[in-house]
Amino acid sequence: MRATPENLAELCKEKKTETTKYFAKLRKKTPKKLDVTMQELHDDEFEKFDCLTCANCCKTTSPIFTNKDISRISKHFRMKEINFISTYLQKDEDDFMILKQAPCTFLDESDNTCTIYDVRPKACSEYPHTNRKKFIQLTNLTLKNTEICPAVYNIIEKLKVKLPL
Repeated sequence: MRATPENLAELCKEKKTETTKYFAKLRKKTPKKLDVTMQELHDDEFEKFDCLTCANCCKTTSPIFTNKDISRISKHFRMKEINFISTYLQKDEDDFMILKQAPCTFLDESDNTCTIYDVRPKACSEYPHTNRKKFIQLTNLTLKNTEICPAVYNIIEKLKVKLPL
């Protein structure tokens, strides 16, 4: 069954143990073609999935804001960096800069678009990280993202079929 924003929580609950074990095996015996396979699965999924129908990532989590992100976005708003930080950001338990609130301050909830799309944080532009090189290093993050993004869930379920362990 394909994940949608509506059924994602239930599907993840059913598959979490299985997916956790799959990733543990994948880390022990990483196929040489994993990155190529992930790129193919990512591209295929995002031909079908429209993020604007969901925006769950923007509604429930915060990206990490790098210094470059802060500089770029504060310039976009013609704000001093210190004012941008004090208005929108806080440090998390790992000392990363993240948004003070969820949903994202920059999400237009009427149509799920990003009001700072052209200058959005790097973490947003790379999300959900399923097409990145050295995917094997991102399995813990990907496991968390299966609970946030229906597309990630669908990609990983297809990966289990394409590369059974």
